[in-house]
Amino acid sequence: MNYLCMGIFTRARLIEYGGRMKVQEIMTNNPASCNPNERTNAIAQLMCELNVGSIPVVDERLILIGMITDRDLCCSVVAKSLDAKATTVGEVATRNPIACREEDDLETCERLMQQYQVRRIPIVDAENRLIGIVSQADLARNDQPERVYETLAEISKSKAAGLDDRVA
Repeated sequence: MNYLCMGIFTRARLIEYGGRMKVQEIMTNNPASCNPNERTNAIAQLMCELNVGSIPVVDERLILIGMITDRDLCCSVVAKSLDAKATTVGEVATRNPIACREEDDLETCERLMQQYQVRRIPIVDAENRLIGIVSQADLARNDQPERVYETLAEISKSKAAGLDDRVA
């Protein structure tokens, strides 16, 4: 039984009782996604409509294969004067993104966000199919303020030379 979702326990009380919050408890289920053959202009419009900064890229079986971000669109399409109506998501999306599994605990997700300096982490099932996404906002609503602050501080640091840039 998920006592946290029922509003009986806060995260701090859940930990006090020996539980660890799982990403599946706070993730946004069934997030919008796109395929690598879609045009970047359509995805930019979708991001505007949904008020999001990234969209997972999946294949026909919903296997996570990448992430496309507003930064990808800006730096790889607009800054290079590419035609957004002709450029596909697959040409500019980040491949092999970092992801969490639905059974991972929230601390694992936060560590990955901090390590890779990303604001969103896609959540996949055992077959690597996209099932959700965890954002900074999800953490802010569900985690202890000091942990949220630590994650935000790490994400916001200037990227170190050579840091792997594989996520949103």
